[in-house]
Amino acid sequence: MLLPAHTAPKETLKTIPPSLSLSVSFYTTQLFTQTPGHILTQTSNKTEILCDLKEEHAGVYWYRWSQESQHFQFLLFSNTMGRATYGPNVKQDQFSVHEARSQSSYSLHISNLQPSDSGIYYCSVSQSSQLLLGTGTQLTVGKQHPWASKIYHQ
Repeated sequence: MLLPAHTAPKETLKTIPPSLSLSVSFYTTQLFTQTPGHILTQTSNKTEILCDLKEEHAGVYWYRWSQESQHFQFLLFSNTMGRATYGPNVKQDQFSVHEARSQSSYSLHISNLQPSDSGIYYCSVSQSSQLLLGTGTQLTVGKQHPWASKIYHQ
């Protein structure tokens, strides 16, 4: 059973086999942190999710859990050389990863957000043939209202 990210403590990691079955085990560890926990934004905006590693890894995987379709989607893998491998049907001009602070921090940048981009985003690292998932970031993309820019930009 998959629990929503907001029910897990920040130091808890979810482990799933690379085959991405839905079995989940919990381990308390401090391998990495993912922030922020929640993002609420509007259509056409851009956003950033940070994955801060406590030790070096070969790179970071990014996944999205869709409540609507009830499955994980592999978005991309970014290695320490800055090269990205994208999942099928992932728009390369919409998703990118930037590495900072000597290979210990990765940020996922998502541009031109649409409501279909809503979901829980996970950074993940591989350790001992398992993928360790962070606590997740709930991204909610709402439609832009004509009056919103007047309220937020005054």
